[in-house]
Amino acid sequence: LIGQVTEYFTSYSYWPTQSITDAGVTGPATVIIQGLGVGMISTVFPVLIIVATILGCDALAGEYGIAMAAVGMLSTLGVTLATDAYGPVADNAGGIAEMAELEERVRETTDALDALGNTTAATGKGFAIGSAVLTALSLLAAFKSKAGIDIVDIGEPIVLSGALIGAMLPFLFAALTMLSVQKAAGAIIIEVRRQFAEIPGLREGTAEADSDKCVAISTQSSVEEMILPGLYAVLSPITVGFLIGPKCLTGLLAGAIASGMMLAIMMANAGGAWDNSKKYIEIEGAKGGKGTDTHKACVVGDTVGDPFKDTSGPALNILIKLMSIISLTVAPLMEDMSEWDFWYYGLIPLGVMLIGTYFVYYFFWREIADITADVSSKKVDPETGGASADASAPSKDAGSPEVEEVESA
Repeated sequence: LIGQVTEYFTSYSYWPTQSITDAGVTGPATVIIQGLGVGMISTVFPVLIIVATILGCDALAGEYGIAMAAVGMLSTLGVTLATDAYGPVADNAGGIAEMAELEERVRETTDALDALGNTTAATGKGFAIGSAVLTALSLLAAFKSKAGIDIVDIGEPIVLSGALIGAMLPFLFAALTMLSVQKAAGAIIIEVRRQFAEIPGLREGTAEADSDKCVAISTQSSVEEMILPGLYAVLSPITVGFLIGPKCLTGLLAGAIASGMMLAIMMANAGGAWDNSKKYIEIEGAKGGKGTDTHKACVVGDTVGDPFKDTSGPALNILIKLMSIISLTVAPLMEDMSEWDFWYYGLIPLGVMLIGTYFVYYFFWREIADITADVSSKKVDPETGGASADASAPSKDAGSPEVEEVESA
């Protein structure tokens, strides 16, 4: 059922994705608005399906039934891996065809496969978030048992405060990953511009680009930028549990599960719909086909959708499961503990988070690369974004074809 709903909202054969293409007639802003709306409304049916599953399993076999439902969804691991792997394989096949300068019909075939891959990838993410919610719910029940919590009243200020903190964490986690993508992409853009400006013959196609440098920037950023999200995901439940109490931690887990599910589904489906709205133009020739203003607007939507569906959305599944596992691990230390009993222990992980935040800011975030630097007349350091004094290429006007070629590359 989740797969069918995901296909409807992300395949260009149906109205939701086609409506994003239609919105591109009036520019990229309306593409973003329509895509966000499609992503948000796509959360309705998966949530109803998961809720029906939880209520049905609870009525039949209680918490054990919910746990078995989670195991049942996780048992489809082979299908999930296959659907997840299909998209990248088709996408890379298209990239190889383009780099090898194969016939246009080969690229048309791989584009069609890539469009299907976007839908299968979103379907796999739907399976993942559904199983993550059921698994986290079972882990939450286990945490309550281990911590000696019988009744949790959402009306209690402490529980509600924990729920609000938990609902905020997926947004913080998604924001950090989105900003990391922007930062790494900006560094790669600077490196590409530098190579166009400094490598003789690259612009004419007679020289080879140094792709290893771009790969190094990407891999280094992927490690550096995950320090802060990982720190928050591991230490947040420990901080709240010891600083305030186990009931507040229960509220935090409940809030994170609810908020994380909505955000993950929205991001995965919106990203897939944005991508396929562009494919709808390229494959079916909708709205005038490639090169039109509508196509350019949908390319902007696809650029926004990539970190949505490939970075932030899938990361939320990990956040939900990781916080639930960490909470269950420390639950025996909180058994029969009342609020604020050992608040001084909570200051330790809180201090680690603050120190880690300053460390990441000082070493990785303090110097932001200037992606607006004009490298057509100056050498640019890809690490700092600053221009060096020696000129290696003649100056170009901002609107010249050469500069536009560098920017598009």
